[in-house]
Amino acid sequence: MVSCSRMMIMSPSSSSSSWRALVLVAAAVLSFSGHVVVAAAAARHPDYADALARSILFFQGQRSGRLPPDQAVKWRSNSGLSDGSAANVDLTGGYYDGGDNVKFGFPMAFTTTMLSWGVVEYCGRMRGRVLRDARDAVRWAADYLLRAATATPGVLYVGVGDPDADHRCWERPEDMDTPRAVYSVSASSPGSDVAAETAAALAAASLALRAADPGYSRRLLAAARDVMAFAVRHQGKYSDHVGGDVGAYYASYSGYQDELLWGSAWLLWATRNASYLDYLASLGANDGVDMFSWDNKLAGARVLLSRRALVNGDRRLDAFRRLAEDFICRILPGSPSSTTQYTPGGMMYKSGHANLQYVTSASFLLTTFAKYMAVSNHTFSCQSLPVTAKTLRALARKQVDYILGANPQGMSYMVGYGARFPQRIHHRGASMPSVAAYPAHIGCQEGFSGYFNAGGANPNVHTGAVVGGPDQHDAFPDERGDYDRSEPTTYTNAALVGCLAYFAGSYRS
Repeated sequence: MVSCSRMMIMSPSSSSSSWRALVLVAAAVLSFSGHVVVAAAAARHPDYADALARSILFFQGQRSGRLPPDQAVKWRSNSGLSDGSAANVDLTGGYYDGGDNVKFGFPMAFTTTMLSWGVVEYCGRMRGRVLRDARDAVRWAADYLLRAATATPGVLYVGVGDPDADHRCWERPEDMDTPRAVYSVSASSPGSDVAAETAAALAAASLALRAADPGYSRRLLAAARDVMAFAVRHQGKYSDHVGGDVGAYYASYSGYQDELLWGSAWLLWATRNASYLDYLASLGANDGVDMFSWDNKLAGARVLLSRRALVNGDRRLDAFRRLAEDFICRILPGSPSSTTQYTPGGMMYKSGHANLQYVTSASFLLTTFAKYMAVSNHTFSCQSLPVTAKTLRALARKQVDYILGANPQGMSYMVGYGARFPQRIHHRGASMPSVAAYPAHIGCQEGFSGYFNAGGANPNVHTGAVVGGPDQHDAFPDERGDYDRSEPTTYTNAALVGCLAYFAGSYRS
């Protein structure tokens, strides 16, 4: 059995400091020599361990299915108990992706992969209950993906719930009465992107859960092999073939070569089978990228393969290590090849839609590549800019601290963390009274008139939820209808978990 400690790479801590403080609640914006900087009200760091625990608890608020007796988020109840019945299969469980009640397989698989990667890399920096909760969060998703991948031979189920009908309603998941349509890919309707991402998720989860449940881990890995073979054999974009517009909400804009690389990289690690190395080397996925997301996995795959290049000294993967460094050079401030915008307050800015998803995913890659660099005493340069592990950790920490309150608004963008955080997040369940508080059914349009359009704070605090975040000017209006900035997503949190685990271990009191 492979224990958590044996799976970890031990690297030097970025600091031995033991001082600790809650999130900053005030900041001053100072102008100096034409540059705007954020001056923190205190020099002490946020409570990363507290933020870590909350970031994991968030996933309980996103659960679909029959909730377990130890469910800690009490404003949620059972939901989606007949999911899959439209196709005569059991597709209960899993996570709702954000503030709606649809289960989208593509982002859910990416969420699972990133949660698992965080556990694999940083389980030694998680303590007791936090590690158990992180593994439980992985398993809740892995159980669903395993059912989706094995319920019907030759079919991968990739979504539950009519997204158009769902978005026309504002209902608690416990009340939803919109069609629970089932969507799938097969040989005649291929989806290499969603299949390879599902394979990556199952393989990564098998590593994350190997120490806790070796038998279950083997089942996940067997399913991962089969789904990856399906992805390679039947190639195509799932959004070109899946009906009901489910693919339109999470269309694979980047194509599927990135997922084939990503899935192969995870199976190479999980199986140590050299055939995956031969396959990924043949893909030729060499495009330069400056973001990492549920859609484009190239940067993540390259950092993952750099683990083997740097830590294990496998020179066959040096090309991927160089491409990972190219990604970093494209996001580092001051790099001659940077293509990344930063706000006046210092936040990495990539998109007007849910920007913090790109911040957390990039921060995870920075933290993790820094770990590999530290272990191998590796450095590199972005032309004239020297780059060390400390360089990457400093940028990642600045982004994490921004999320937790070191920003011009003096606001934590993680709900329930710090003295000031978003009160009106775009989330159906959080914005309406719980079933325990209000047992009567709340209908589709009644939810809009009674709750969506209400001006007050949400009745339920969705602890740990990281919202889409501020705009390019660091502004955040905290409006329920502003889904671009006020909606939380599972994949935003999933990438943040590993970062918080690293910093919680480095700045432990």
